Amino acid sequence: MFDKVSGCFRTRKYAEAYCRISSYLQTMANQGYNPLAAIQMAFSGQIYADRGE
Repeated sequence: MFDKVSGCFRTRKYAEAYCRISSYLQTMANQGYNPLAAIQMAFSGQIYADRGE
């Protein structure tokens, strides 16, 4: 049984995953993408799509 740890990560692996995802979403937001659209693009393999500009 695992104890709940509020406000921190249980392992370094989870902290690194959080930082990587957060960085990706911040980068996409800076490029004008909606966070949900950015997540959908990542899961579909379209990391950076042409926005038709």
